[in-house]
Parts: sequence; structure tokens; C-alpha cells
Amino acid sequence: MRKNSSVMQNNILNYTLLFTSVVTSFFFSFSQDNGSVAPKYSNEFLAIGVGADALGNGNAFVAQTDGASSGYWNPAGLVNVNKWLEISLMHSEYFAGIAKYDYLGLAHTINDNSAVALTAIRFGVDDIPNTTQLIDNNGNIDYDKVTTFTAADYAFLFSYAHKLDKIKGLSFGGNFKIIHRKVGDFAKSWGFGLDAGLQYKTEKNWKFGAMLRDVTSTFNAWIFTLDSETQEVFINTGNSLPQNGLELTLPRLILGGYKKIEFGKSGLYGAGELDVDITTDGRRNTLISSAVSVDPHLGISFGFKNYVTVRAGLSNFQYVKNFDDSEKLNFQPNIGIGLNFKSFYLDYAFTDIGDASVALYSNVISLRLKLNKPENAERKE
Repeated sequence: MRKNSSVMQNNILNYTLLFTSVVTSFFFSFSQDNGSVAPKYSNEFLAIGVGADALGNGNAFVAQTDGASSGYWNPAGLVNVNKWLEISLMHSEYFAGIAKYDYLGLAHTINDNSAVALTAIRFGVDDIPNTTQLIDNNGNIDYDKVTTFTAADYAFLFSYAHKLDKIKGLSFGGNFKIIHRKVGDFAKSWGFGLDAGLQYKTEKNWKFGAMLRDVTSTFNAWIFTLDSETQEVFINTGNSLPQNGLELTLPRLILGGYKKIEFGKSGLYGAGELDVDITTDGRRNTLISSAVSVDPHLGISFGFKNYVTVRAGLSNFQYVKNFDDSEKLNFQPNIGIGLNFKSFYLDYAFTDIGDASVALYSNVISLRLKLNKPENAERKE
């Protein structure tokens, strides 16, 4: 027993050192100022989060995630999907319904140790008025020339996860993601990137997670197609013409720790998770702000078995400047509730996308459904 325990500890240490060395090398390479090639908040729609259960928990979810949404939060958690197919859906609206955010997740178990998933995300603003042709060369206003366009961001994540036999409780996973961003007929981009994740679960209801997004940086190639009339409007209004180029999304490391406490045999439990987002794209307005910025997320939950869960979370810590130039620390509170009946999960969150003091709060609802293998497929096998 002591020999096996020693071997397991050495294996865990080796994997931890390997992951740490990879993270350190990325941070050393990308924590420098990269100018306009690597702007802050690139592909930031992928940082909003998916699932009302996670949003109600303050986006502190990297360590505990274990369903179809693991394809987004931490692909290593996909090994905990215990059905043939799991489906996750979410729709939310921000800024009084102007922006719409949609998510679909599908997770499938290959065997007891492996799983795959597909995640699709869309964040868009539709029916934006295009007024570049509102006024003609003679100064006449013609409202019939006002058209509309859509600005939307799309992401497709293909995930794989595997559970290690040699180290009990340890799993790893990765994402290959395709990103498409489009602004009407004016501009579009295609991007590609990789994510990597680890998750470790102990026998004492502790879970630890690590998610490294955009491992090698995500590349978005932008192409602008402005017609001659639109270019003339840009020039006459003092705006520079956009140039085709490559936009980089630098690595982001998310570390999380989760603990669940059961209150005897009553079925009641309490749980909490603390995550920290470490970004490498320059100084941000976060709790710890420097060349490498640190943004914490805290979430707690209380529930009865798997039937009902009440959640609360704190996120988006920012320093807000007052009129007298003094600063105060602001944060975003979130609350939520989840209901479960057999293989059907319904989650609700009351949250917002930005600063708690100015942004409108949003009602977020998500569904999760677990499906067994079809009987016809079993008979064919």
C-alpha cells in the first residue's frame, strides 16, 4: 500500500510539474506588451460563461464542472458525464435585449474513461442601422437608404477528455476551437485555437481544476470589404480605413478549488469554489492589476441531494473612480437556483454582463438533459 501510494504521489507530482512548466513558459513569453497585434479583451465574448448554474455561482466552475458545459469550462470534466448523451442549452439577453447570447452543448461518453463534446456559442446584435448612406453628396437626407446589419461572434469547440487509470481522480482534456466573427458585409474574421484542462478529485469531496485557454494564442485573421461609398464616408468624417490583419488572443490561466460538505445523512450539503483568472494581455482593471492580472471568482451553493440547489457568487471585481478621484472596490453579485427531476435539469440565474452599478441585470435560464443509449442502437451491437 505504501509503495502504491508513493508511486501515485510521484505521478501526481510529475504531472503537476509538467503542467506548471508549460504554464510558466507561456506566461514568460506572452506577458510582455505586444502592442496592437495582441489587444486586451480579444474574443472576450468567450469569457462571459455558459450555463445558469455556473453564472449563478459567480463563474467559479472550473473545478466542479462535470456535465456537457465542461466543454467550455474545463474539458477534463467531461469524463464525469454518466449518460450516453448529455444536452445543454442556454439563451440570455443583455443590455435590455439588444445583445443575444446563445449556447448549445453536446457531450457523449465513448467508454468509462473517455468522452467527447461539441460546444456552439453565438453572441450577436441584430438589426443595427447602417446610416453611412443617410446623407447624399448634396446634403439631402434619405431615410430609405438606411439599411440594417448584424454583428455576431461565433465559436465552435470540439473537446476530448480522458481519465487516467494510473492516478485515481485525475483527468485531462483539450479543445480545438474555430471562431468566426462578422460585422455585416464590412468585416469578417476566422480564428483557430487550443485549450487544455486538468481536473483532480479526491476521496474527501475536494476537487481541483486548471484551465489554460488559448494555449498557443488564438489567431483571428480579419478581412475588411468596404465599398467605395463607405470608404468615402470614413475619410470625410475623419476616420481611418481599417486594414486587414491578424489579431492574437493571448493565453489565460484559470485555477480553481472546490469543496463539498455533507451534513450527516440528511441529504443536505453545502459547497464552495474559488477560481482565479490570470490573464497575460496586459494590465486590466482587476483586483490584482499588473503585466499579469488576477481576477477572482467566488461561488457557494446549498442543496438537498440532487433535487434542488441554491447558489450565490461574487465576480467582476473592479476599482471604480469617484468624482473626487478616490477609488472604491466594486463587484458583481449573482444568485441562482437549480431544480432536478431524474435526467432533467432546469437552472436559473440572476446576473449581468458588466459592472454591477450600471449594467442592467439579466435573467438567464438553461436546460440540461441526460439521455440513455437508444434501444435500437444497443440491439445492433
